[in-house]
Formats: sequence, C-alpha cells, structure tokens
Amino acid sequence: MNSSRKDQLGQIFRFALVGGVNTGTFFGIYLLLHPWMPYFAAYSLAFVLAMVGSFFMNTYFTYRTRPTWKKFFLFPLTNVTNYVVQSAGLYALVAWAGMDTRIAPLVAAVVAIPFTFLISRRILVPGAARDEESEPAAAGGSRV
Repeated sequence: MNSSRKDQLGQIFRFALVGGVNTGTFFGIYLLLHPWMPYFAAYSLAFVLAMVGSFFMNTYFTYRTRPTWKKFFLFPLTNVTNYVVQSAGLYALVAWAGMDTRIAPLVAAVVAIPFTFLISRRILVPGAARDEESEPAAAGGSRV
C-alpha cells in the first residue's frame, strides 16, 4: 500500500473517530442545556458548539492541518452536505426501497459518511482537490 493510500485510510479512521466523539459531545451538551432552556434552543446551541468542536478536531486530529478563518466559515458546508445526503437517502430508502423507518435513518447516515468526508477534506486540507484530481493520471489511468 502506497503512502498516499495509507494516509487516506488513516484520515478515514480518524474522521470516524471524531464523528463518534462529536456525536457524544453534541448529546452531552444538549442534555446539560435542556433543563435550562427550551429543547429546540438547547438542540441548536449544542449543534453549533459541537460543530465548532468538530472543526477543530478534524483540523488538528483528522487532517493534521492548520485552521484558518476561511476554513472555519466553509466548514458548515459539511453539515449541509451531510443533511442533504441523509435526507435524500432516507426518503429513497423508505419510499422506494420500503425500508423500515426505524432503521432507514441509520443506513442513510452511514451512506452519507463518504460524502461528508470528501467535502470536509476539500475544505480543510490545502490542495486536496488538486491531489484527488491528479491521482488517476498519476496512477496511469485516464482522466475524464
């Protein structure tokens, strides 16, 4: 396995780990805030705080890059991507595939992970988009 592929697998593993920590952080903050404010306000504040934490964990731990204001303000696009892919996946799994509505959200969330990973990588890693575009040509494949 070449170094680039090994680095990407490490990033994917760290991304999943950060996702787990971030989910726990979000839920913990939500539970702490819930007694003191309306549930939706607690949810929204916990979501924003967890997203800020996710930005720094992904910057420093997952991709090992330097945070910038530009990256910080673009990072919410990863959450928008995640929401859109999960929502479309949920609809398709339930309406078209007939999947149980209790299971479909989990499957849709798993399906969204690669999309969210790629978007966050493009935002947080300088030159990631150029590297991904040049990989097929560098490997001897053709670019479309």
